Amino acid sequence: MSIITDDNKLPKRVDINQKNPNTKAEKIDYDRNFENSIRPKSFDTYIGQSALKETLKITIEAAKKREKPLDHLLFYGPPGLGKTTLAGVIAQQMGVEIKITSAPALERPRDIIGILMSLKGGEILFIDEIHRLNKVAEEILYPAMEDFFLDMTTGKSQTVKTLRVPLPKFTLIGATTKAGELSGPLRDRFGIIHRLEFYTEEELSQVIKRTAGILEIEITTDGALAIARRSRGTPRIANRLIKRVSDYALVKADGKINEEIANQALDTLKIDCYGLDSTDRSLLKMIIEKYDGGPVGIETLAAALGEDVRTLEDVCEPFLLQAGLLQRTPRGRKVTPATYRHLGYTNIIEQQNLF
Repeated sequence: MSIITDDNKLPKRVDINQKNPNTKAEKIDYDRNFENSIRPKSFDTYIGQSALKETLKITIEAAKKREKPLDHLLFYGPPGLGKTTLAGVIAQQMGVEIKITSAPALERPRDIIGILMSLKGGEILFIDEIHRLNKVAEEILYPAMEDFFLDMTTGKSQTVKTLRVPLPKFTLIGATTKAGELSGPLRDRFGIIHRLEFYTEEELSQVIKRTAGILEIEITTDGALAIARRSRGTPRIANRLIKRVSDYALVKADGKINEEIANQALDTLKIDCYGLDSTDRSLLKMIIEKYDGGPVGIETLAAALGEDVRTLEDVCEPFLLQAGLLQRTPRGRKVTPATYRHLGYTNIIEQQNLF
């Protein structure tokens, strides 16, 4: 669990400007500090999700005028679209602290009880991957979200007593990539539910130029757009790619990123014009070459590729579905004619008359 108390400061862990970290723990902290350093701090610097931002601005202003906490919010959508960042912006706009945790970290009742008991009036509790909450944690949350009480039991057998402990009014923000896996009772307790959409190339280009400015990387508009085209509609990927392209530009050119340098760097990283990497292409080629284009079960594909099912479902599939390169059917996954064209299987297109 981490606490953000001042959005204008980085967490005091590993300085982002220090020499390259050596241990695994240092690398994790280094990456977190990098992400925190480029996170938008307000709606003015948060790019994309325009309709959602306008809705939230009105909701926040109304809550301030009523002098009450926000209703509980649920954000869902593919990973990397800015759910955690948006929660931080909301806290900053409300002028309150935010406590951040994830559902897998709340294994025991005392984990969630400890966090709830530490909250102050108006504060925000952000739970990532909320669809992975265990049943006990969920049941503790129900009265906490609805009535701002904790139901606690003391004693054993004949001496068991139930105590209702009042909680300060707080706002729970949940984030999930799988809204369908949330239980009905938990989902119904959220007053505001929003889906985050994939970004357009123009929005991603703005994200890239903003990040480049923060990191003091020189980049042209065409260079930013070239990276945006291969970023799969996802700001997190765009921010990761600009670091890699910057490294390439520093070594192979004069450090300035233009369209030609960006394309050369991304080709070297084997990220194609759709933004597909080697894992994506292996998945699609496996379906075409081994299973005649599908349908084939996701478990079978995961076993054949040596990948985790969750990786395929949460990382690969959302964009492939959005791009029209993959379909989900009752019998499994199958590729589309666009996939054959993109991967160069023209002979199969002609044989099977897929046009």
